[in-house]
Amino acid sequence: MTPMTNPLLDFTDLPLFDKIKPEHVAPAVDMLLADADAALETVTAPAFPADWLAISKVLDVSSERFSRAWGAVGHLNAVADTPELRAAYNEAMPRVTAFWTRLGSDERLYAKYKAIDPATLNPEQRQAHKYAVRNFVLGGAELQGAAKERFAAIQERQAELSQKFSENALDATDAFAYYAQAEELDGVPDDVISAARAAAEADGKPGYKLTLKMPSYLPVMQFAKSSALREKLYRAYVTRASELGDPALDNTALIIEILALREEESKLLGYKNFGELSVVTKMADSADQVIQFLRDLAVKAKPYGARDVADLRAFASEAVGLQDPQPWDWSYVGEKLKEARYAYSEQEVKQYFTAPKVMAGLFKIVETLFEVTIRRDSAPVWHPTVEFYRIERAGQKVGQFYLDPSARAGKRGGAWMDDVRARWLRPDDGTLQTPIAQLVCNFAEGVDGKPPLLTHDDVTTLFHEFGHGLHHMLTQINERDVSGISGVEWDAVELPSQFMENFCWEWDVLRNMTSHVDTGEPLPRALFDKMTAAKNFQSGLQTLRQIEFSLFDMLLHTEYGAATAQPGDVLALLNQVRTEVAVMPSPIFSRTPNTFSHIFSGGYAAGYYSYKWAEVLSADAYAAFEETAGANGEPSIETGRKYRQAILEAGGSRSAMESFKAFRGREPQLDALLRHQGMAEAEPA
Repeated sequence: MTPMTNPLLDFTDLPLFDKIKPEHVAPAVDMLLADADAALETVTAPAFPADWLAISKVLDVSSERFSRAWGAVGHLNAVADTPELRAAYNEAMPRVTAFWTRLGSDERLYAKYKAIDPATLNPEQRQAHKYAVRNFVLGGAELQGAAKERFAAIQERQAELSQKFSENALDATDAFAYYAQAEELDGVPDDVISAARAAAEADGKPGYKLTLKMPSYLPVMQFAKSSALREKLYRAYVTRASELGDPALDNTALIIEILALREEESKLLGYKNFGELSVVTKMADSADQVIQFLRDLAVKAKPYGARDVADLRAFASEAVGLQDPQPWDWSYVGEKLKEARYAYSEQEVKQYFTAPKVMAGLFKIVETLFEVTIRRDSAPVWHPTVEFYRIERAGQKVGQFYLDPSARAGKRGGAWMDDVRARWLRPDDGTLQTPIAQLVCNFAEGVDGKPPLLTHDDVTTLFHEFGHGLHHMLTQINERDVSGISGVEWDAVELPSQFMENFCWEWDVLRNMTSHVDTGEPLPRALFDKMTAAKNFQSGLQTLRQIEFSLFDMLLHTEYGAATAQPGDVLALLNQVRTEVAVMPSPIFSRTPNTFSHIFSGGYAAGYYSYKWAEVLSADAYAAFEETAGANGEPSIETGRKYRQAILEAGGSRSAMESFKAFRGREPQLDALLRHQGMAEAEPA
């Protein structure tokens, strides 16, 4: 296979996603790895100058190509998983991990960077240089001998374990199917029933195929009148990838080993635990500060959560006939209570959110607020449902993005934004490389010839991921390592995404992005008012749920004591956290950690608190728009421009606190978050 016939080695423009095959992976990795290794040897030679641009022209150019090619493989592994691709990915991964570990811990390269005089650099380069020196220390560059070898072995093993954790979670989700009979589906929305029937037919089976993918699972939990059906799916869902299911897919041992390796890595680098190591690259000053932040927020939220549970219990008894609701009943009871209290249901709202209209509405607010134009574009894609767009300002391309909205087999659950390439003034040829993003969701597909219908939660998810995408694509920073989301502290990276969610509650925005699937009518104002009234329905419970995950994550990485841990200690810690902050009991058979991919395979280890931390920033940032809104509630273009320039365009070129203060004129305050979530009024009785 020549380089020209391997699509992973074509860097002329966009990735050739439609041509990449498993057999391309190993040859591409071999060639790019050899190039990157050669580049590393070149710049670390004694005679090579300790000069930022000289190093970048050789090493960064080579390693960026390697990163882009491997990124394409990793992306396909997440959205178009096949046994052959998985095998190719796993075969190459140890070599890829070893290279990045080697690069980040090379003492010769570290010495070159330390020898660079920051005074010779522009502000963007200075920030990237500061991060580079810090990351060398965190990457083990100051370790020697056996400690350095052990550190490298830990990185390789952690990569293997995280990948296996992700595979087990996906396989356990995909493995479940229940073919229901029509009478079991009483109450389930028609579009979900149609999709289930089509899925069963595709399998050549009678009945209706229900799965643990969100577009199937969630509506059953919310609407199915059959408690037995809800229990069947619930038990399968909360025991995925655990000892209570297929032993081959049990993640328990992986979790224990991952935690032990993280603790060992932390101690090698001179930290007490992984929590302390994690916050080095974050806004928070210490793990203790994070734990205190979460506990303080829990104290504020707990009375509201307790009120939410009392409401649910009373309603379950009086209106649903459930004297002792079980865990699989809560979503159903909650949906019924919302319908009774606010006279609408998620299913009613969903009929107005057709995917094409939602996308048009999203694009309109982005174009208006950030003074850009979004157009359809063409690119090779990995699935027929994937769309490609470009963003322009004044006729000039600013960035591009792929949109992959639909749930399907072989695609990882959840939603995320990932980068294909970053904005970068390339040191090799002086051209400006524009950024490209991937926006991935898992929405239901259209049925019976109708467009896909999104729940309001789906719409919020889409806006969230688009916020990440805007952070990546609207940057005006030319230094790759601090452009867009690169270099942004992890606990601030959710600010632009959570900020965008607020627009999903603005009438001016929503009325332009709704069209009833059958009549074409926009969302009625009366229904919107009901939605708004219900906005903070169970917000106390939801806040406590996030705090539960966040506190469990941070305590797991600070107080768990991996070296002396016993089987069952992880669940014991989770139960301890639940005793402290939760107001709704969880079943003894629940195995939440076994599919907690955010912290075991997704980069949020000792960082899941970032969602709550960044909510403070995003709510306060959005308050600036509330304060400057027009007479009819329309957002201020001037405030949008200031936000774009201070937050989005600045990327990681300065600290998140500096960017926030440049926008808001002060440090963030908690008030707006509590107000937005209905927890600012007097404490409930």
